[in-house]
Amino acid sequence: MIGQARRLIETVRHLRPEQIYGRALHKFSRPSPDLRPAPPLRKILSDWAEPARKRQSLTGPNRFQFLNHAAGVPGAADWNSETQAKLWLYNLHYFDDLNAVNAHSRHAWHRMLVDRWIEENPPAGGNGWEPYPTSLRIVNWIKWALSGTGMTEDWHNSLAVQTRWLAKRLEHHLMGNHLFANAKALVFAGCYFSGDEADAWLETGLAILDAELSEQVLSDGGHFERSPMYHAIILEDVLDLINLAAAYPGTIATKTTDKLRGTVPGMLSWLDGMCHPDGRIAFFNDAAFAIAPARDTLRAYARRCDAEVPPPSTSRLLHLADSGYIRLEQDDCVALLDTAPVGPDYLPGHAHADTLSFEMSLFGHRLIVNGGTSVYGTGPERLRQRGTAAHSTVEIDGEASSEVWAGFRAARRAKPMDLRLADEDGVMTVACAHDGYHRLPGMPTHRRAWRLEKTRLNVRDHVEGPYGDALAHFPLAPHCLVQFAPGGKGHVGTIQIGEEHILSWRANAPASIAETTWHPEFGMAVPNSTLIFPVVDGELIFELNW
Repeated sequence: MIGQARRLIETVRHLRPEQIYGRALHKFSRPSPDLRPAPPLRKILSDWAEPARKRQSLTGPNRFQFLNHAAGVPGAADWNSETQAKLWLYNLHYFDDLNAVNAHSRHAWHRMLVDRWIEENPPAGGNGWEPYPTSLRIVNWIKWALSGTGMTEDWHNSLAVQTRWLAKRLEHHLMGNHLFANAKALVFAGCYFSGDEADAWLETGLAILDAELSEQVLSDGGHFERSPMYHAIILEDVLDLINLAAAYPGTIATKTTDKLRGTVPGMLSWLDGMCHPDGRIAFFNDAAFAIAPARDTLRAYARRCDAEVPPPSTSRLLHLADSGYIRLEQDDCVALLDTAPVGPDYLPGHAHADTLSFEMSLFGHRLIVNGGTSVYGTGPERLRQRGTAAHSTVEIDGEASSEVWAGFRAARRAKPMDLRLADEDGVMTVACAHDGYHRLPGMPTHRRAWRLEKTRLNVRDHVEGPYGDALAHFPLAPHCLVQFAPGGKGHVGTIQIGEEHILSWRANAPASIAETTWHPEFGMAVPNSTLIFPVVDGELIFELNW
């Protein structure tokens, strides 16, 4: 009980006042929906550029596939089915498929689906009327309309009712990407409709966006929640807003559009730096494929919006200093290092206990990975995936480096310190430490140093202070086959990458090989192997040669 109280105190003390009182207001305040007809439409004056297209999710008139789980939605009760996960139901209410790949081929299904949603989801109860899915649905319906769909009067009236409801239910208590999505929806509705009411939505949305853009996009271009997946989501939001401003010239002030455009090059560069050679994101904090548009999709969308698209960085050592990530690139090897805080102090909801983890690609293939994300919610698998043992870093005494708990909570969290970087004589070195285990008896400190040469990566872990057990985990990509060398007593071995490349490894401690799982998408678990080494007498030296 004392431990639970301490954890709660350590969680709450970082929150901003509006998160605390805002939660109470949001829970107990229940405004009445405003059912008046929609305001008139604003005249669109320019073309709407093709948006970023996501994966098809509507597979039949009433059948969907989200998060690698397929189900039918034949009746009104199925919009809020207790047999489906909350996140699956959220996706059901987003209406992403209206603007997905080959959406035009499902146009008739889409029209029937919108009619069904209006009839079967009256204001303002159920999952579909929660602020976040409401925000995404408003934007998706308007993007669909701007792409040439003729909207009916009923659809416009529903859009207006949804927007009025959202304007009274903004997620100031959650903040972060949720509040950004709320504001974006108000701006979309404020541009799409006209008149005093629409202008008020637009003004409110733009005021929030102006503040949140400065808060959420760091000066190195990264999103402040330190998740490459959510970074890509916010970047798509920014591009959608630029696209909207071009379709309704003069409706959004030039200083606002200039600010939006000014964030794009840095955000694209940051995303490029956080991708592997396969062009897809690294898995730090909550991250998975197929939720946000891929890097190349976003770069192409930026070009269609006439936004500045910077060339890829040619730096061998790229330090994204404000967000805390480092990219090392040497010939056939790319390593992405996490020397970052787990997120904003007041908003660690998407944090994992992954401090000083890293990911690595060799010969264009992923080699060392973090575990990824396949579930949200509050179950044991969510907790395991957020824990340190699911990442390529050191776990001490069975504890996570940051106290992640519930689905989106963190109490005491690791703070990186003593960062040093060098690139001398063709050798790149990075050293860093963190204090996440100072809460344990003996207050141990984990220090890690990476040394990348032309054909070698050396990782040295040091644990200062007393501890019981310390284990270094090195999860491998699923296509990697790891073996021990005969007679090596677990200290040496090989890793085969695909069918072409074999590299050797060695360590000053005996390894074990655990059969684990990698989670590249929600709802997906792919078998992989993890090399696990004990940190003996405070030090582990692990080396890869190719």
